[in-house]
Amino acid sequence: MITIYHNPACGTSRNTLEMIRQSGEEPRVIEYLKTPPTRDELVSLISAMGITPRELLRQKGTPYDELNLSDPAKTNDELIDAMMAHPILINRPIVVTKLGTRLCRPSEAVLDILPNPAIGPFIKEDGEVVINEKGERVV
Repeated sequence: MITIYHNPACGTSRNTLEMIRQSGEEPRVIEYLKTPPTRDELVSLISAMGITPRELLRQKGTPYDELNLSDPAKTNDELIDAMMAHPILINRPIVVTKLGTRLCRPSEAVLDILPNPAIGPFIKEDGEVVINEKGERVV
């Protein structure tokens, strides 16, 4: 089972979801702005990705600046508290598969954790080629 923490308004998230579907999987889609993870789930996701809470923070289009989250004195708990209070601060998409958990930015990072990464040709919404007609990943 694949899970994606998804924001349908985000192009990166939509591209990632489409790559998962093109791999032959129908993931469990969690629209995290409507159904945010619990604190324990968020902490678990951060741990599974091997990143810090600060690395998961989204700045653009969020209250990041108003909350002074760039302050290096902010603790991990304070950053997680901010994400819990304002789920828009959680960067996306986060994908969980049996092969790992990853913040899929860029969206093609999902290919590294898909059970079937041979998805055939894939072009992002913006026209960027991820996998060409020969099935080769374009770097």
